[in-house]
Amino acid sequence: MVSSVTNLGRSGVFDWLIQRVTAYVLAIYTVFLLGFMVTTDINYETWSALFDQTWFRIFTLLALLSLGAHAWVGLWTVTTDYLKSMAPRFLVQALCGLTMFVYLIWGIQILWGL
Repeated sequence: MVSSVTNLGRSGVFDWLIQRVTAYVLAIYTVFLLGFMVTTDINYETWSALFDQTWFRIFTLLALLSLGAHAWVGLWTVTTDYLKSMAPRFLVQALCGLTMFVYLIWGIQILWGL
């Protein structure tokens, strides 16, 4: 059995599971934020109070990590399906991985004020 070092999971089933779990996390996060925005008068104080709560910061961090994992599995699948040549595929995957890593670190800095 040949395994790729660039996919996130150990197998296609594991990648599929990552996609489903992260999709649920992102859906729950989106529904919560939409519900919060609809039921609350949004201003700086309420938004800041929401993000000052540790449970919501952890929930947001989970959403950020889920977004990165979800995007990586999806982009890995697309690049392996459509880019057959090794060099261009590696370059695109490296660029996507670097971009997602930078956005993840940037999001953590914004979220936790590091």
